Amino acid sequence: MVSGNIECDDSYLLLGPVQASTFADSLDEAARRWSHTALAFPEERATYPDLASRTDHLARGLIALGVEANDKVGILLSQGVDYFAFVFAIAKVGAVSVPLNPRFKAKELGHVISNSDMTFLIASDSLLEMPDVLGMLEETLPSLVSGQGPELALEEAPLLRQVVMDGETPRDYLVKFSALLDIANTVPDEAVLHRRASVAIRDTAIIMYTSGTTANPKGVMLPHEALVRHGFTIAQARFELTENDRVWSALPLHHIGGMAFFFTCLAAGATYCHTANFDPGRAIGQLQSEGCTIAIPAFETIWLAVLNHPDFNQADLSKLRLIHLLGVPERLAQMQAVLPHAIQVSSYGATECSSFLSMGKVNESLEIRTTTGGHPIPGIHARVVAPGSTQDLPNGELGEIIYRGWSVFTGYYKDPEATSEAFDSEGWFHSGDLGTLDPEGRLTYVSRLKDMLKVGGENVAAAEVEGHLIGHPSVLLAQVVAAPDTRYTEVPAAFIQLVEGESATEEELMDYCLGAIATFKVPRYFRFVDDWPMSGTKIKKHVLRDQMSAELSTAGITEAPKLSSRDR
Repeated sequence: MVSGNIECDDSYLLLGPVQASTFADSLDEAARRWSHTALAFPEERATYPDLASRTDHLARGLIALGVEANDKVGILLSQGVDYFAFVFAIAKVGAVSVPLNPRFKAKELGHVISNSDMTFLIASDSLLEMPDVLGMLEETLPSLVSGQGPELALEEAPLLRQVVMDGETPRDYLVKFSALLDIANTVPDEAVLHRRASVAIRDTAIIMYTSGTTANPKGVMLPHEALVRHGFTIAQARFELTENDRVWSALPLHHIGGMAFFFTCLAAGATYCHTANFDPGRAIGQLQSEGCTIAIPAFETIWLAVLNHPDFNQADLSKLRLIHLLGVPERLAQMQAVLPHAIQVSSYGATECSSFLSMGKVNESLEIRTTTGGHPIPGIHARVVAPGSTQDLPNGELGEIIYRGWSVFTGYYKDPEATSEAFDSEGWFHSGDLGTLDPEGRLTYVSRLKDMLKVGGENVAAAEVEGHLIGHPSVLLAQVVAAPDTRYTEVPAAFIQLVEGESATEEELMDYCLGAIATFKVPRYFRFVDDWPMSGTKIKKHVLRDQMSAELSTAGITEAPKLSSRDR
């Protein structure tokens, strides 16, 4: 029996040594062992040797461009082979990848470019979520328009030296992607090997920006070891992955989940089949044509779109043996019944632990797999404590989930205060998530302790949305809470107090948000108030949240209306 404190699951010792290496070593080892397809996107694919060779060429190009060790390199690319090739190439030269969310608007994009100390940016000139990338960059960094190559000197981002653009858009300040490929030929292979030799497994490989409780996203520093060992462990201890498996995912590559599962495939030589831009009909076609054995929709909104598509009933998905899916227990059980031969497992995770802290096992019952997040991943220690303390709570009692282990991030970039607040003196990361432990040590996530929303898998900080709303001249005070939603799990709802004598409508405030912040952050409901439920000097947000939930329930509203065609 376990009481409130789950130490590392030592079952991984039965699997043999848990691999720890750099990105470069893990890819090159895979390329030596396997020659079949590593990545399969709808429009392109690459074998393991092809990917390793492409990575080496791009690494030489980055060196020729002037990328130094520990430089921060932004990635704003289409989801395809080159996305992964650049991540590995950047790591091979000792630099750090900074994936950028293409749904960001100028303010959000500018914060990440500046906060990350970005020195180089690799971008496509057009993305589905950001059709005019160059226009967005020039809005974000106005001094770009007067910039002259080859070296930038921007007031808004003084460390940004060059922008490499995949496309034909003519700008003097751009380095064309074709030029990067050409200058790579001037750098010998030995230069890459020399850079690689200085990279250690605990060096930062990726900075993933995720919304926190502050107004701006925070940079989560993930070392090589965290992602490589995490992938290796999930491959063996949860998925029982082999080189014959074909793993399908729709998770975007700028999110930790979309990135992390390739490391899972890399550990076993499996093929990673990715949708690029998700479309349920195309996803069904890919699942069938690729003969996928494992599906990772992760979020029920993605999988429901697949299951409800007209092509689903005619599709042959008999090769699927495992589905990784999050959602409410009742719906998970319903979805399991649709494909009874493919075992569904759930999980609990965060960017700060390289994707997943815990995950269910295929040999557990349906009830356990749908109602819990499973046991901690081997190598991870997890506890449930009284919020604001380190006091362990009894089994089943709701408390804050804290954890530590080799897959945990090393800190928030340039934010020692937030890092210090998140880690205690013994190295436990206090997640800000509320959950429970059952007697067998399974974790169950319940809700957020922090003032944070989870909108269709995207983290949304209430403070960020509130900060934008109070920029409207008619808004005196804004409070953003979660409203329940069957499509996204929850969506933002805003309570607004207007400046005395001023007026504003719901439509006006929504228009004020649209185009200025990412669509998933835009409140779907606005309510105007003259006073607030108070506890001393603090507004009782839980009262507002309960009020909104009760109102929607009474009205029979279960799903917020779409904002636009971009609202996916």
